Amino acid sequence: MALIRNPLRGRGLPTRDGLARGDVRSDPEPVRRLLRRCPVAAPTPLRDMPRLADALGVAELSLKDESGRMGLGSFKALGAAYAIARMAAERADSEGRQAPPESMARALSGEVFACASAGNHGLSVAAGARVFGARTVIYLSEAIPEAFAERLRRAGAQVIRAGGDYAASMAAAARDAESKGWILLSDSSWPGYVERPTRVMEGYLVAGAEVCEQIERPPTHIMLQAGVGGFAAAMTALFRARWGSAPSIVVVEPEAAPALMQSVRAGRPVKTQGPVSNMGRLDCKEPSHLALGELAREADYFVTITDEACADTVAWLAESGIVTTPSAAAGVSALHCVDGQREALSLDERSRVLAFITEGAERR
Repeated sequence: MALIRNPLRGRGLPTRDGLARGDVRSDPEPVRRLLRRCPVAAPTPLRDMPRLADALGVAELSLKDESGRMGLGSFKALGAAYAIARMAAERADSEGRQAPPESMARALSGEVFACASAGNHGLSVAAGARVFGARTVIYLSEAIPEAFAERLRRAGAQVIRAGGDYAASMAAAARDAESKGWILLSDSSWPGYVERPTRVMEGYLVAGAEVCEQIERPPTHIMLQAGVGGFAAAMTALFRARWGSAPSIVVVEPEAAPALMQSVRAGRPVKTQGPVSNMGRLDCKEPSHLALGELAREADYFVTITDEACADTVAWLAESGIVTTPSAAAGVSALHCVDGQREALSLDERSRVLAFITEGAERR
């Protein structure tokens, strides 16, 4: 496991040309108000895991289990689907009055949403678009398993294969959306494209707000896995707003895709190179600019973990009845394989650790 203490903590990235600017929101209430109109919106559990905590040499381990979120089995259900629902509500509601359900269901009729996906973001886009009468086109790299492509098709999406990695599929989605008049809904951000990914990140805040209500006392350490960084940035913004600077926030990436770590080291967004990772949802070689800006200022540490270490953690969690994927277990895996870095992270038998199981097991 590689680890760096954030050299930009409290300062953030230096201002420079080519860097998207914007704030990551920390108020979950607008999202919650809209989700109250959704019949499948319900909190996910925060699980106290004393046996695992003892095995890891910490006082407490709390796992926020997103495997049942809104029937999609991932925290991503809160992101794109919220952004789409917000768009539908803005079109359907009038004069401060909520539109009836039948109007909401037709609010985006005729629209087409396009995105690239390394995983559950695509499912969230497909689910949200279908609810409000729109179509979806999802771009997948050749590295994404065909079983996942079939899940997207069953959710009503058209699937297009484009390129060998996430960046190539992202470029294809952006190009086709521009030429065909579709709505590009990415969970990443770059110069000139910030409003929609800001809405996606805003949706994720609900998971963190639930944690604050469910946990007995603030943790000392928060482990946050990251791909482009949207989820980690949203959680960081909310937890800093609620708990201040006390918890140590640790951002966890695959060794094969250390885009956030390398960008923080460089003081600018960096595109990394590496093999395909078994943490497919996190296998993103470029960071979201808005997410990077938040994490560069507010995260305390960045670590990378190997595919082998994460696979070991998945098997270890399964022994305790937590069946999940390497992407979802990455935050726990950083704690599981931390042995040589415990002192650097100030982890000891008094530590109270919060981590997220961001999705359930792979579905066929």
